[in-house]
Amino acid sequence: MKNKFLLIVAAFSVNACLVFAQKDSINVWIPTAITGLNVSQLALSNWTQGGENSLTWTFTADLGAKYISSIWTFKNSLKVAYGRTKLGGGSFKTNDNDFYMETVLSRSLGWAVDPFIGNTIRTTIAPGYSYSGNAATEIANFFDPGYVTQSLGFTYDKLTDFNTRLGIAVQETFTNRFRQYSDNPSTTKVEAFKLETGLQSVTQGKLEVLNNLLFTSSLTLFSGFEHLDVWDVRWDNALVAKVNSLINVNLGFLLIYQKDQSPTVQMKQALQLGIVYAIL
Repeated sequence: MKNKFLLIVAAFSVNACLVFAQKDSINVWIPTAITGLNVSQLALSNWTQGGENSLTWTFTADLGAKYISSIWTFKNSLKVAYGRTKLGGGSFKTNDNDFYMETVLSRSLGWAVDPFIGNTIRTTIAPGYSYSGNAATEIANFFDPGYVTQSLGFTYDKLTDFNTRLGIAVQETFTNRFRQYSDNPSTTKVEAFKLETGLQSVTQGKLEVLNNLLFTSSLTLFSGFEHLDVWDVRWDNALVAKVNSLINVNLGFLLIYQKDQSPTVQMKQALQLGIVYAIL
């Protein structure tokens, strides 16, 4: 069943690419590239009220390329975030470490929904550590684990600031050293690769609250057919206030629930003031 589904996805991809490559009467590429650097620094000298020197920096990049024609829509996006924190005389510690890439190709048939094929990749950029003990313990690295998800289904993309899609999906989990994310506990062998078939839903939207205040949200759900009562959840939210052409205030909230990573919900919240530059 899994092999048959993979063949169907591959055949659809090849056919889509061949048709996509044909000349179209209307076509336009819309590239976007936004980068940001947030820095927080505190220096103390002979300070009698207590405290420690601190330095925190975070780099973010939000890149995209969207192709629109009379029948095809081809969306590509890449979000990267990496940051470090240093407190007192201690060493730098990682505070942000995320890589998320998404590609979606859809074809307009004149229906309320359009067929699509999509692919997402998510992992960490660099080694990730747990600092809960006396020493830093590495718990993740680039593509260790890495998650790749292909999906095929229908999407609703008729509104400018809202889109949603639902499809049958195949999710691959790749590991090297940290095989607890890919191992099948029902076997004696410790696997470095796991393949699941199931359902994936992705809903994205944005709302301009004020002229200089924008809220964006993205909710991704995945569940394997073998355990439809358990869903992987990634809910990414951002509230961005534009001070001027270079300075933004960002409030971000990311919620993740993935049972093979943690039995409880993971949450990350960040309030940042930094420089944001739109390259494209």
